[in-house]
Amino acid sequence: MSGMVDLLTHRSPRPVTIVVMDGVGCREDALGNAVAEAFTPNLDWLLANCPFRLLCAHGTAVGLPSDDDMGNSEVGHNAFGAGRLYPQGARLVNEAVKTGAIFEGAAWPRLVKNCFQQGGALHFIGLLSDGAVHSHIAHLEAMLERLAFTDKLQRARVHILLDGRDVGATSALEYVERLEKLLQSLREQAGVDYRIACGGGRMKITMDRYEANWAMVELGWKTHVAAQGRRFASAKEAIETLRREEPGLMDQDLPPFVIVDEAGSALGPVRDGDSVVFFNFRGDRAIEISRAFEEEKFAPFPRSPYPKALYAGMMEYDTELHIPGLFLVEPPHIEHTVGEYLCAHNLRQMAISETQKFGHVTYFWNGNRSGKIDERLEDYIEIPSDITPFELRPWMKAAQITDKTVEAILSKRYDLIRLNYPNGDMVGHTGVYPAARIAVETVDLCLGRLMEATRKAGAILIVTADHGNAEEMFEIDSKTKKPKLYPDGRIRMKTAHTLNPVWFIVYDPTGEDCIEFNPEIKAPSLTNVASTLLQLLGIKPPEIYDPPLLLFKERC
Repeated sequence: MSGMVDLLTHRSPRPVTIVVMDGVGCREDALGNAVAEAFTPNLDWLLANCPFRLLCAHGTAVGLPSDDDMGNSEVGHNAFGAGRLYPQGARLVNEAVKTGAIFEGAAWPRLVKNCFQQGGALHFIGLLSDGAVHSHIAHLEAMLERLAFTDKLQRARVHILLDGRDVGATSALEYVERLEKLLQSLREQAGVDYRIACGGGRMKITMDRYEANWAMVELGWKTHVAAQGRRFASAKEAIETLRREEPGLMDQDLPPFVIVDEAGSALGPVRDGDSVVFFNFRGDRAIEISRAFEEEKFAPFPRSPYPKALYAGMMEYDTELHIPGLFLVEPPHIEHTVGEYLCAHNLRQMAISETQKFGHVTYFWNGNRSGKIDERLEDYIEIPSDITPFELRPWMKAAQITDKTVEAILSKRYDLIRLNYPNGDMVGHTGVYPAARIAVETVDLCLGRLMEATRKAGAILIVTADHGNAEEMFEIDSKTKKPKLYPDGRIRMKTAHTLNPVWFIVYDPTGEDCIEFNPEIKAPSLTNVASTLLQLLGIKPPEIYDPPLLLFKERC
């Protein structure tokens, strides 16, 4: 292309910092848009003065089954690190269910055989929704139908985790009614005893991540395994009662409950000889409960009781530590990540976030592997997250992340720094609009500090995101284009991720590289980021990567 030069012969590479504004997408409509309505002078300046492109962060462009599938943090950070397209969790499980491979591997026959030999039940624990971020109800339905009609196992129990985060905030009864209809059909047609055993909101029990709050997992253990908790005759009764008692409570925050029979006995404690399937496919919120079931020497909380049950996950949630030992579907095997290439070139890296997203800039970025690639060349910094509800402290730990990152930029010790600000996503999930605006403003304030440090260090700053969330916080009626309302007139808040694109902004305060985006890259996505980072650091991207995004003019 005339007037453009090859990066590798044109420039001396300078340190790069890539900022992931988690959950901050781009949407033109300001209605319900906490990003557009927030005070963001630094982001506004970057967009007005720096080259940027919009990247696709959802659907088939990042390895999800269809373009109706919203992006998520796991998939986004896998894409950042991998540099090319990998089929992701939902897509892999969909294919395994479709072909029957999920039932033909080593795990499923062992689980069923254990129940027959020990006279046990098969328990399914997982997120009950069709959000396709952590799980999908269709996967559970396929396993229940197989178990009833083909394997002919007499007893099964379902332990439901209520979503309201990747789907509508108060949509739980839709999925409960769908599941109850299937269970009733299986009881009538196959003569089996399949029932819902217990439940609770995903942010109350079981689905903690990165060891931020083991008390959640302990409460889940007491609910699923010991069948301890408030008792109801049905999941529907439990949800309706809890909502009446605390109006406005979203599904993800509903307290745990236990379902009992007519005699008042719990329907589904886990006992010796049972089998257990955790049917979430995404790893971050599945690892801790998997450890609780599998580890012999387990310290985080006392397991009482601790039944001798055979446990399996939907996938291997940690491919480095092999958690869990038994799983139904092979996870994506991501090799040759951008971190590996940088280590091979002896370049120093730092990864930083607070606990809520620390694993995203480490574990997921590195291709679903725990630990460092090269201890000599990498520093990983985790800022402990607060347990305080995010809407009550929307600034989270952004200042502390920024303190460490500014220090690192000015030290000129690292060639690449990658950091994640969780605010837009974690606060966006709460559905509290004023808090989401503060969350976005917090990130913007921190961007200003990073920009100043970048100027002083003569470095480069990349500002992007892994998916959207805070930019679309109202459920909008597709016909009227107005917010949907509850019967009492309140706006229906959207707590899920979105289908919106994200910015990829390049801030080069020196201006010496004359950066432009390559117009020949017609539909860029998150998978183009890895090669672009290598490009900026003076390394020729491997041919297996999606192409880099940038061009460099001979003169500015």
